Amino acid sequence: MQSQSHESAKHGLAAGYQPDRPDWTIDQGWANYTAEEHAVWKTLYERQSRLLPGRACDEFIRGMQDLPIGPDQIPNFEQLSEVLTKRTGWQVVAVPCLVPDDVFFEHLANRRFPSGQFIRKPHELDYLEEPDVFHDVFGHVPLLMNPVIAEFIQAYGKGGLRANQRGVLDKLARVYWYTVEFGLVRQPEGLRIYGAGIVSSSAETVFSVEDHSPNRIGFELERVMRTLYRIDDFQETYFVLDKIDDLLALAQVDFDPYYDRVTKAGEHLPGDVLDSDRVFTRGTGRYHTQKREGILA
Repeated sequence: MQSQSHESAKHGLAAGYQPDRPDWTIDQGWANYTAEEHAVWKTLYERQSRLLPGRACDEFIRGMQDLPIGPDQIPNFEQLSEVLTKRTGWQVVAVPCLVPDDVFFEHLANRRFPSGQFIRKPHELDYLEEPDVFHDVFGHVPLLMNPVIAEFIQAYGKGGLRANQRGVLDKLARVYWYTVEFGLVRQPEGLRIYGAGIVSSSAETVFSVEDHSPNRIGFELERVMRTLYRIDDFQETYFVLDKIDDLLALAQVDFDPYYDRVTKAGEHLPGDVLDSDRVFTRGTGRYHTQKREGILA
């Protein structure tokens, strides 16, 4: 990620937004997007479309092909929802970016994907603090066309409501972070990306699967629930599924025993490699070491 040259505007919860609707949904206002906003979408879309073949998983590529998502304009949520509903029962609803946790989980539990309605500014192409329509739609929505991932994200929404009540949401959030946002999966041709935070980022698309710096470790639920993550930079560790269908079993897990054990156990730092890990790549850690030493800006 590159540092921003301008201060970002805040949106939604971060901006102190007061919703008109209890579920925080807003009208997308598609007709109100400007030519400049559509041009930003086009720049981002075309850049990622050049990078993702051979790096993104097959399920993502198929989802992109089957949805009304193209380079020339920001997608219309109603059109997306029409296709999604027929395939997996999901729909896309517009929100003012960040919403309260319980609102977010309630949407997911009912197969509504809340997407930020705004798009980043031209000076924010390489870094954005909050998820915008490009991250949410380009990054997440194609995989909602896959029945396994559609089931998993709904189960995560239901689990999030329970975890929030129990006060253990941070543990469950790590599962979402290291799968839906920053997950890798094994496919016959090699490791491939399925996490939305990666497929919507040009720099992390390459870093996650090709750079020597990060660790790539086999996914193990309790290990992931004990592992801290980075919100400010590339991940130090990526967790790897053997196949996308493994998410279906994960959607059926009773998390309560895990919460009990993980809460009592210690936490792992983002760059830790354990003796018990199934290591695909033991990273050099060079990128983050250089950042800490001020070698990289």
